[in-house]
Amino acid sequence: MKISFAILVILSFLTSCKKNDRGSLTGTWELKEVLMDPGNGSGVFNVVSSDKNIVFHTNGNVTSNGIICDMSIESNTSTSGTYSEIDSTIISATCQNLIIKYEVSGDTLILIYPCIEACKVKYTRVL
Repeated sequence: MKISFAILVILSFLTSCKKNDRGSLTGTWELKEVLMDPGNGSGVFNVVSSDKNIVFHTNGNVTSNGIICDMSIESNTSTSGTYSEIDSTIISATCQNLIIKYEVSGDTLILIYPCIEACKVKYTRVL
């Protein structure tokens, strides 16, 4: 009886961990903050009001209701591309040779654009 209960507890734990696995990139992310450094290292993330989102699909595709190539907060132009979890990059056909790096930490996704000074956007997980 004790063994059956222990197995049930372990299975329940593993199932809940899988459902709450936030290490995965797949899903929908909503733009929340933008950082553009003025050139002296003092830049900080600023909260923005935007409906822009980005969706990472399990097949390696990424879609957005805004332009992936730039840090715009607009959500009026659909774009798409591919992503690599191996080298943490996003590439879109609309971005002329632009490779966007990303970092994921829990429910936070940061896109890092190739600027001379820091330019990043921060998304939070929706789904």
